[in-house]
Amino acid sequence: MTIDTRPFSQVLEDLGQGDSSKLTLDELVRAFGERGIGALMLFLGLLSAVVGAIPGSTTIIGIPMLLIVVQLAIRRDELWLPRWALKESLDRQSFRQRIGKVLKPLRYVERISRPRLPFLTGEVSETLIGVVSTVLCLLLMLPLIFFNLFPSIIIAIFGFGLMQRDGVAILIGWLIAAGFSVFVWLAWEGVSTAAMVSWNWLNGLF
Repeated sequence: MTIDTRPFSQVLEDLGQGDSSKLTLDELVRAFGERGIGALMLFLGLLSAVVGAIPGSTTIIGIPMLLIVVQLAIRRDELWLPRWALKESLDRQSFRQRIGKVLKPLRYVERISRPRLPFLTGEVSETLIGVVSTVLCLLLMLPLIFFNLFPSIIIAIFGFGLMQRDGVAILIGWLIAAGFSVFVWLAWEGVSTAAMVSWNWLNGLF
């Protein structure tokens, strides 16, 4: 089997230059080849981050992403996606425009990335990443404008780290995930407190 040695950024750029007007998930899976789950997490995470302001887009992207990260969590050897998911497509011109926004920083990160800190890319780490990414996907699919940005970025970073076997990228993903968890907890506490104060105030009125 011929191994594709193109940088991931080049694969994305080549996908944007395809002949048909639609880019299917099946074409993406075949193009990413041996890069596998990590490449799909990176791609879908980046795509979600750049189109997240469009209502409903994160839910559509989140479904195949959820199927992928669950398989990472349960340590499935071979990636499986249902036929209906593989037939899902994007407008290729829109894909080209959106991906164009991230190619330059992606190429920079590719140049400085290398396999390192192998304990952060091993089987146990992959399972933990799969579990956390599953939770992030569920949050991603909630109908909250702009709330998708950090879950998308975290999943993309995890995917990049897995694809490159780069433990430093994985570590950065965990740090951002920890920060995001603290933010969500503080936001929840704030909303809960405000709701309780409002409820007590209303009870005082009546």
